[in-house]
Amino acid sequence: MRPDRKLILEDGSEYYGYGFGAERDAVFEIVFNTSMAGYQEIVSDPSYTDQGVVMSYPLIGNYGITDEDFESRMISPAALIVRDRNESPSNFRSTRSLPELLEENGIPAISGVDTRKLVRSIRDLGARRGILTAADVPAEEGMRRIAETPVPRDAVKRVSCSRKWYSRTSNPKYSVVAVDCGMKSNIVHMLNRSKCNVTIVPYDTDSEEILSLKPDGVFISNGPGDPTDVPEVIESLKALRGKIPLFGICLGHQLLALSYGAKTYKLKFGHRGGNHPVRDLQSGHIEITSQNHSYAVDEASLEGTGLEVTHRNLLDGTVEGIRCEEDLAFSVQYHPESAPGPQDSAYLFDRFTELMKRGK
Repeated sequence: MRPDRKLILEDGSEYYGYGFGAERDAVFEIVFNTSMAGYQEIVSDPSYTDQGVVMSYPLIGNYGITDEDFESRMISPAALIVRDRNESPSNFRSTRSLPELLEENGIPAISGVDTRKLVRSIRDLGARRGILTAADVPAEEGMRRIAETPVPRDAVKRVSCSRKWYSRTSNPKYSVVAVDCGMKSNIVHMLNRSKCNVTIVPYDTDSEEILSLKPDGVFISNGPGDPTDVPEVIESLKALRGKIPLFGICLGHQLLALSYGAKTYKLKFGHRGGNHPVRDLQSGHIEITSQNHSYAVDEASLEGTGLEVTHRNLLDGTVEGIRCEEDLAFSVQYHPESAPGPQDSAYLFDRFTELMKRGK
């Protein structure tokens, strides 16, 4: 059977394959994920909004889709690119196949791609924009359509909740306000397990409204895009600093750094997958972490901000954690709630509750 779909990158390179999921074209930034499992959690993670995700593990879809395992209610990537897709999963918990899920949610996908070559290209040349289209579309036409498609800047607005909602637990000890920039559901579950009642609020909720809810701490979630595109959260954090314990994950980590006057920059191809070693500089312990981000905190810009580096990526030396001891504020770039994924970093939720105990 001849390929019916192809991926065209902005540099003119082409990758042919077979379409599945939704039958439509899409323009996106192309990134790769090195996880060997967890494709359902990946496609339901809002941090992948506007991105075409290349799975480096070759077989995708073999255990199907399970209703209890979604990380959010939305299927977020702009497209999915895989080597081999499985349409007949073997799993007693499965309720449908991955191709069916993508089709239901309007997400185009392509299989049969040489993902080893594609991942090496992204690694060597960096993340670029691409288009998933019909196999007979000329490369020049695809490149023109990519160039004419604006880069979206409102990703957090599109994935954040529109009104506040609640997640309560039995015998709570703390009350947390979680700022939703594209939050994964397992973060809320982990906070509940830490005996926290959680009030989830939209990303543009101001500091006065947050404080009116009388929380013991404020959590800033993960999410998609450039952190400088979300000035509303940065301004809220500036007003909250020193008044209440703060904990940020991923995008929340970058936003916390920006609120102190530090800077962020875009990585060549980002960190995505469940195998990044990170050193806790306080204990010396090395954690295997799950990551999903395109931006990082500029370490040189931390000077004079009152922030100190607490964690470091052992693959490229980037900043993976910061804190301000005086303000009871800290954040990490990786995902301690990862599900499925390494559980080495779950202690960070205990660290947050300790700060809230001190804050009381």
